Amino acid sequence: MFHRSAMKLSSTGTAAFFTPHLLPSRMKNLGIIELNNPGALNALNLDMVRSINSALAAWDANDSVKATLFVGRESTNKKGETRPVFCAGGDVKSVYESGMKKVCDEEGKQPYHGYGKSNLLTSDFFREEYIMNHRIATQKSSCPQISIWDGVVMGGGVGISVHGKYRIATENTLFAMPETGIGLFPDVGGMYFLPRLKGGLGPYIALTGAKLKANDLIYAGIATHYIPSSKIEDLTSSLADATVGSSQDADVVGDVLASFREVTDTYNSHLVKNRENIDFAFEGKESAEDIVTALKDLASRDNEKCKDFGTQTLSTLLKMSPTSVKVTLEGLKRGASVKDITEDLKMEYRMSQGFMREGSDFYEGIRAVLVDKDRNPKWNPNTLDGVSNDHVESYFENLGENELNFEKSPSPKL
Repeated sequence: MFHRSAMKLSSTGTAAFFTPHLLPSRMKNLGIIELNNPGALNALNLDMVRSINSALAAWDANDSVKATLFVGRESTNKKGETRPVFCAGGDVKSVYESGMKKVCDEEGKQPYHGYGKSNLLTSDFFREEYIMNHRIATQKSSCPQISIWDGVVMGGGVGISVHGKYRIATENTLFAMPETGIGLFPDVGGMYFLPRLKGGLGPYIALTGAKLKANDLIYAGIATHYIPSSKIEDLTSSLADATVGSSQDADVVGDVLASFREVTDTYNSHLVKNRENIDFAFEGKESAEDIVTALKDLASRDNEKCKDFGTQTLSTLLKMSPTSVKVTLEGLKRGASVKDITEDLKMEYRMSQGFMREGSDFYEGIRAVLVDKDRNPKWNPNTLDGVSNDHVESYFENLGENELNFEKSPSPKL
């Protein structure tokens, strides 16, 4: 991507909480966060979340930092071949392993997992990750965040970037929110930004885990700029130069990004080609069953484009956790009406804890995808009809004293 020699560490702005998987540094007055967990495609673990939170807090308190930049360390395979990676998500396997350990109250009756209790990874990871997402979403306008999506950006990688002011797609970008396929839901603020996309794009992306490229992201407004990867090193240097001698209250990087921006062919993007069918099947639908009915309608038509989209999308949707699909759709509806990202993340924390409870599809999804890797999850219930409204509602239950509170969050055990 660019040479580490161009990212010299400064005596100020480094994180108080350190992990080798997260490299905070400064180039002039540009704070840089490099995700350095390439063996796991830069997936976020709790230490990385804590280090990001620490670095951003320090930079937020330092008026000399004029912008922040998030990048990912490239990954190398067994053949020695490298490929760009931003962040493939969160370390959900570690969360799974924590949740599989039976932890109960003093009387051995009430399970602890799934109720927001501190000092359990099933709650601490989501709480601290959402606090980080909230910090990014509410950062001061005079210190904008730029994220360079060069390579895979999924799940938790979306959360550390989509709420920042600038999101840069390249020819290598592959974006997805695939959580319904592992028995979870598109979190990290997904219930906030996805329902605010045009037409049926949000529900389509959230429920199917659709893989999107740069032209899709520019069209949908998820990415703000398209810049070829060959220009990233020069872009980084120019961003750093722009932070020197600037006004305290000015966004100093917008003009730089505009000067590097190139046009991408949105007309031939997957979302544009299928927009009419996406809206027909996903826009304004009250239930998952309504979406299935619409997709079956498309699949039955003589028009090959409609038939192919309906058939393929229906097949994909029916492979997802029925519980995840229904809870996600309800979350999108509620997220569309929340007043701000703070209210949304509080709701998402409740949802996350519902998925951490014993017997949740999350444990079966992670087993099938990341543990046994048979990719044959046995969902329970295994049909949409089997997921009751009461069951969906249980994922939105108030957590009482364990509610996510941005003003008074438990201190992590370091």
